[in-house]
Amino acid sequence: MANPVCEVLVTVAQFNAPENRVDPAAGARVDFHGIVRGCEDGREIEGIDYEAHWKMAEHQLRQIAEQAMIQFEIRLVIIHHRIGFVAVGEPSLFLRVLSGHRQEAFQASRWIVDELKKKVPIWKRPRFKIQNDMQPGSSRPATAMAPTTAK
Repeated sequence: MANPVCEVLVTVAQFNAPENRVDPAAGARVDFHGIVRGCEDGREIEGIDYEAHWKMAEHQLRQIAEQAMIQFEIRLVIIHHRIGFVAVGEPSLFLRVLSGHRQEAFQASRWIVDELKKKVPIWKRPRFKIQNDMQPGSSRPATAMAPTTAK
């Protein structure tokens, strides 16, 4: 891979890590999976509903990726973020960074996630489990939706 590569995707589909791209100039690869935890604000959840201003989210993700490539001198940035319902234990975010050295890869990865949370118009709404409250005719607990909040 002679030129730096930037790939962003906002999708409702589940995703797996993209195929490995070989870059002989890259000595480090950091893959980060942001996984939905089973607890939000001290309460058990089924998952998170993500909403986005789709085009603006992709635009902001691309700007962040391009800035990271310059600031940290990295070779490749891939950012995929899911929208819609994401169940506990599933990834909502995938990030891959390739760089010449590990320090830049780790620093860039952390910076990208921090910037994403500050700037990208993606909002989350936890789907809380309601304890000891069964839905009529069901053996499954009812759920409650929390107000939409920023990532």
